[in-house]
Amino acid sequence: MPGESVAVEIAGKIAVVTGASSGIGRDTAIALAEAGATVVATARREPRLVELVEELRIHTPASCHIAGDIGERDFAEGLVRETVERFGRIDILVNNAGVPKHEPLYEISADEAEALMRVNFLSCLWTTFAAIPPMLLQGEQGGAAGCIVNVSSFAATVTPTYETVYAASKGAMNGFTRGLWSDLAGSNIHAVLVIPGPIDTEIWDKVHDEGAYSGAKYPARLVADEIVTAIRKERFEVTVPRRNPPLVSARLFATFFPAVIRKGVARMNPVDPAQVRRAIARAREGLPLGKDRGA
Repeated sequence: MPGESVAVEIAGKIAVVTGASSGIGRDTAIALAEAGATVVATARREPRLVELVEELRIHTPASCHIAGDIGERDFAEGLVRETVERFGRIDILVNNAGVPKHEPLYEISADEAEALMRVNFLSCLWTTFAAIPPMLLQGEQGGAAGCIVNVSSFAATVTPTYETVYAASKGAMNGFTRGLWSDLAGSNIHAVLVIPGPIDTEIWDKVHDEGAYSGAKYPARLVADEIVTAIRKERFEVTVPRRNPPLVSARLFATFFPAVIRKGVARMNPVDPAQVRRAIARAREGLPLGKDRGA
């Protein structure tokens, strides 16, 4: 029909997916390969990547993996560079890598917070900055230069107790992606912000807190399919699951009634007064935030 936008073709594209060894990243790599993209999967756990690539090659035989720590700038930038050298281009970049941090703020050191920011946000910045120049050259002829997909978290919208640093890393990603929408105008590079709600991944195995979220969780494949759809339809922002009443309500309350959200979060998972007392004791000793990990 006249006026309808033409869907972006994924078949034949070169796609990089970070954090691909499990969860959303793994399912996204598979979904992109099923759609015909050659996938470069990356994560630290190489044995899992080897298994993943076997599955990807059923659909796109040239798919491969590059193992390494995305929290290191040299590796993050080198990942993009090696992809372009190997395939001659990079069409899709999915910044999905992330690590959880569900701990009292008093018990997190500045070094730990910085390490988390390197993986959850700075890696996204490094790979994006590395990918933009080759994408610009790809778009010189007026076609689709490329697509950058940044996978955030609903925790940046409604931040649970003990997830301050994690939410900060995802909030930075949100602002960065929304800025790309304006700054990349005219470049034919599209940026997508994906905001998953509670997704059933191994991240929950690392949360040992009786007060943490224990409601319904949704499959990672749901997010992967939404990512593929967002690329094809050039959507700017998508929350997964879409049109989910609890998430819609929480977003509205966070925007218009933030005090209600604060009270609700505090009631669902209140701070243990003993944590405050321990932090005060450490402060009296002249110690910074954090805790003795061997204790």
